[in-house]
Amino acid sequence: MNRRQVKQAWEHLAEPYARNRDPDGPDAELVDDLVADLPSDATVLDVGCGDGKRTLARMDGLTAIGVDVARTQATLADDNVPDARVVQGDMLSLPLAADTVDAITAYHAVFHVDRDAHPDIYEEFARVLRPGGKVLMTVGSSAYQTVRRDWLSTGESMYFSTPGKRTTVRQLESAGFDIEWQRRVDDPLGSTVPFVRAELA
Repeated sequence: MNRRQVKQAWEHLAEPYARNRDPDGPDAELVDDLVADLPSDATVLDVGCGDGKRTLARMDGLTAIGVDVARTQATLADDNVPDARVVQGDMLSLPLAADTVDAITAYHAVFHVDRDAHPDIYEEFARVLRPGGKVLMTVGSSAYQTVRRDWLSTGESMYFSTPGKRTTVRQLESAGFDIEWQRRVDDPLGSTVPFVRAELA
């Protein structure tokens, strides 16, 4: 699937996907930990924000910005988290100026882009982050690239592509990040998912 097809799929998958995601699961607690470590005037960007309930909604008191490639997703997030600024955009070309955010969250987002482009995404994260800025993101356990047909029993296909956790860590380091920790967290869709938190050197 190309980027246009992935975007179109998300336009139809937005609401079914939201129904399958627990906004208060253990992965959401990682956002709380991140927020607690940020200054009270911090700006946080949520890349692939979806409906906003698991990430944007947990950034009380901070300046929260959500970006999603699908208009339907951005509209849901805008409705669910009215205090956030939500825009439609692509993580390969974030609609923000350089050095403007203090942290980025990217939950189940990057691996819907072809893995050959992942280093460009991490360079883009580094561009918009201020020095010392943090990234909290989901990564793939192992290298794979696949299209899942009838995903979530919706009749829609979805693309997944990742070089695996070790390569992702190396790519983040090459983009200027220091890894703070790596963890596996239970996922509401029935598996455990690796997360990485990193800081821009």
